[in-house]
Amino acid sequence: MTRDLPEPIPGARPFRKFDSADAAAHKARPRTGKVVASLASAIADSGLRHGGTISFHHHLRDGDLVVNMVLAQLAAMGFRDLHVAASSLFPVHGTMVEHIRSGVVTRISSAYITGPVANAISAGELPHPAIMQTHGGRARAIAAGELVIDVAFIAAPCADGWGNMNGSCGPSACGPLGYAMVDARHARHVIGITDHLSTAPLASIDIPQNEVDAIVAVDTIGDPAKIVSGTTRVTTDPVALDIAATTARLIDASGLLVDGFSFQTGAGGTSLAVAAALARIMRAKKIVGSFASGGITSALVGMLREGLFRTLYDVQCFDLEAVASFRENPGHLAMSAQLYASPGARGCIADRLDVMILGAAEVDVNFNVNVSALASGRIIGGSGGHADTAAGARLAIVTTMLRARSIPKIVSRVACVTTPGDTIDVVVTEAGVAVNPARQDLIAALNAAGIAITPIETLRDMACAGAPPPATEDRAEGPIVALVQYRDGSIIDVVCRTPPVTAP
Repeated sequence: MTRDLPEPIPGARPFRKFDSADAAAHKARPRTGKVVASLASAIADSGLRHGGTISFHHHLRDGDLVVNMVLAQLAAMGFRDLHVAASSLFPVHGTMVEHIRSGVVTRISSAYITGPVANAISAGELPHPAIMQTHGGRARAIAAGELVIDVAFIAAPCADGWGNMNGSCGPSACGPLGYAMVDARHARHVIGITDHLSTAPLASIDIPQNEVDAIVAVDTIGDPAKIVSGTTRVTTDPVALDIAATTARLIDASGLLVDGFSFQTGAGGTSLAVAAALARIMRAKKIVGSFASGGITSALVGMLREGLFRTLYDVQCFDLEAVASFRENPGHLAMSAQLYASPGARGCIADRLDVMILGAAEVDVNFNVNVSALASGRIIGGSGGHADTAAGARLAIVTTMLRARSIPKIVSRVACVTTPGDTIDVVVTEAGVAVNPARQDLIAALNAAGIAITPIETLRDMACAGAPPPATEDRAEGPIVALVQYRDGSIIDVVCRTPPVTAP
């Protein structure tokens, strides 16, 4: 079909004339969907090369089997010098150490690393320094093209033949795929790996088919029972519960606990206990919050069901009750890591928080917080959303005991800066409450409420009294094994390997 079109058309840009729709070929194209027979075939089709960057998400946490499965296949296919850009890595991923030693994996970027992989990095086994990101910083880097992902491998609890994926259905249901959403949107190639392949189009979609290149069906992608870990259970320790109660009183005194209040807790047991203490105050005062956010737990699910919050914004579920809530409750919403915490987003949920409850391995007298590494160079985790939410919240509160196993947690200088002190407002311990001197408004509010304030230097002295001098005072300056990246991409600190001790 041709039409007699004037050329050029006054006022219009140059154009190409229509020739043919080639309808016969288009209508006869195969409609087999995106299911690939094997993981090896999907990798071969992806265009991945030696030295490429591959990514994974961590919604199954210590129950994930996909990272190990994919790396074993890549090693069998002879791949070398790969960059693993995982949102988090857990003890279950310990088989990666052998791939580091064999040269299959030579670079790692992640927002949280524990277990054998962390130990291998700390020992200097990784050829290049690891990049320890924040959740929001990772999302920002991916969206900005700073972290280019060649192939994203996405553990999908449920997928259909056209490539749609969700985390709410199937035997390995884990909740919203918030971290994987950013990878899928920006990776050059996306492979979904599922143990529940639906023959019908999915009714609920976390990652749409237009962002997915291939689907591979396997026997299992992981064990959702291991989503819950030791760091995601509410504490039963009476001292920690007292800290939680004090924290809830402090929030009430701050003036932020009003209708429309927004809130997030960290993953630590004390932080989670604050939610229960806060619920009692909200219930008594008939306060309804606008939203709670973050990694969602049963505590926040209960507050949503009770009507204490109108909405939950969920980037990942921390327990199976949260998984069920996401599947069943329309007020329980998914959010991507970019929406959650990226400073490059056009408005993120972290920047809408009134109160954020954070844990700490160490806090120093300048309110800097460490959740990344010990003075010995041993990596103990990483920021996750710690630095992101501290920067965004109107009131960022660290809850911590003075000591852990006789080791001071309030020190003169932290071993590694994860979250800068000017973003932390309050530190709550069993021995007192310290307020950042920059927050004179908060000091006045707490004084008016009769909440005693203790200088953080006093808390440090109490924590260190009778204890050996903190190792943080003489941090080893061995080879750098990791760079600690702030949410804007700048390097805020480094982790150094302690030289091995040799016998005289």
